[in-house]
Amino acid sequence: MKAINFLVLFVLLSLASSFASASDPSPLQDFCIAIDDYKNGVFVNGKFCKDPKLATPDDFFFSGLNIPRNTSNPVGSTVTPVNVAQIAGLNTLGVSLVRIDYAPYGQNPPHTHPRASEILVVQEGTLYVGFVTSNPDNKLFTKILNKGDVFVFPIGLIHFQFNIGKTNAVAFAGLSSQNPGVITIANAVFGSDPPIDPDVLARAFQLDKKVVKSLQAKFWWDNN
Repeated sequence: MKAINFLVLFVLLSLASSFASASDPSPLQDFCIAIDDYKNGVFVNGKFCKDPKLATPDDFFFSGLNIPRNTSNPVGSTVTPVNVAQIAGLNTLGVSLVRIDYAPYGQNPPHTHPRASEILVVQEGTLYVGFVTSNPDNKLFTKILNKGDVFVFPIGLIHFQFNIGKTNAVAFAGLSSQNPGVITIANAVFGSDPPIDPDVLARAFQLDKKVVKSLQAKFWWDNN
């Protein structure tokens, strides 16, 4: 009987081990189309790796996050990313960073990061921040943050920051991906190329078709 119990336990552990090792890696770009001929391959899930013997300190370095950015734009904010595009040494490490500058009453508009959770700390100013949970609840969590306060935005959820102060604000955020991606909701919905059929958006947002066309005709600023 003990032998049978041991055999069952062994099989279960073996299955659990196979399931754990069979999971796919998280995507590091919007898509990666499979091909049969590797000679035609250009991208991997992430980036190709440099020979470690050729690595230098500069591969792990970025300078300039102390410099305030210009926020004279329609949304009143500018995001300065430090991801694998800026620091090659971040490849495969699963982390990145951004600096966000806000003009008085500027905002980082509602957006999502499809590949990362975010933890944000306010360095200067006062921010009203929040995120919305997924369907069906769509519950809104908000908080007013002051200097030194920290807030977390879960992966994939729509979130925002709004400078409610009369002076400039600055925040830094860490993200759990070397390439977290960003989808600014208004830009994606009303500024897609080519445009989404206005009939689709009119019904989806319960708007007059003329309003949809007016929104699609606007210039949607990318603050990233």
